[in-house]
Amino acid sequence: MKILVVGAGAIGGYFGGRLAEKGEDVTFLVRENRKKQLEKTGLKINSANGDFEISPRLLIAGESEEKFDVVMVSTKSYQLTAAIDDIRLHLKEEGIILPLLNGISHMDLLIEAFGEDRVIGGLCFIESTLNENGVIVQTSPIHQLVYGERTGKRTPRIEVLKAIFEDTKADFVLSNDINQDMWHKYLFITAMSGLTSLMGSPIGPIRNLESGQRVILDFLNEITDIMKKMNAPIKDDIATIQYKRINEMNESMKSSMQRDMEKSMPIEAEHLQGYLLEKAKENNLSVPILDTIYTKLVLYEKLRQ
Repeated sequence: MKILVVGAGAIGGYFGGRLAEKGEDVTFLVRENRKKQLEKTGLKINSANGDFEISPRLLIAGESEEKFDVVMVSTKSYQLTAAIDDIRLHLKEEGIILPLLNGISHMDLLIEAFGEDRVIGGLCFIESTLNENGVIVQTSPIHQLVYGERTGKRTPRIEVLKAIFEDTKADFVLSNDINQDMWHKYLFITAMSGLTSLMGSPIGPIRNLESGQRVILDFLNEITDIMKKMNAPIKDDIATIQYKRINEMNESMKSSMQRDMEKSMPIEAEHLQGYLLEKAKENNLSVPILDTIYTKLVLYEKLRQ
């Protein structure tokens, strides 16, 4: 299968790079500046799971109409609308889209653009960032990509994808309930990104405070209440599960949103916290922690601009 990775940043560059390292047919759709950088330096990954470097195959949108079997979308949510036209140009008629974005509302955009059948589910767990030289730095042992049919079925195409992903030097996991997995990840990333960005701290110092523990659990319960009102496919005890997980994380763990704020970069506040806040309003739910976090993030964006 021919694989197109939209973006060669901390997420797409890492997982696409691991597939290319294995020998799969991988091309990266990038912007002109990133293309020039990668042509000069190669795609370099410094990883807790082993460093590697490749000379990637690169493509700029519009320079050809080459078609691909699988398109892995690793953009930020605020880049997705612009990327959809590029994806449409390069997706084969029977091709499939594997999104790796945080959140859930991007699924509606992709399904509207390409149809129910062509979009499968996906998510990832990884702590990675681009450094000032364009090198992907991956700092923890976790480097997991989860994917699956949104119907839960083991279709022929998903079996082919499974075979391609096997034996890659990253943890590619085929899920039988990717919808639930995506909602659980959404809950986790919204809590982690919101709390660390609000406090300006890694998770360790926050949870070391008695008040921090209360805020973590209360915020998880706020998000869970919203999702239950939305009839999201989440477990009844997911807040407790995610609370335990947050308390087991490395104390130096930062969210990608927090790292982006430290670099004065755009953030995904509307896609993550903003979307849930709108749903809370629609259901007349009181969400004081979410309100506070969203206010902080919106003010950051206004001041940044």
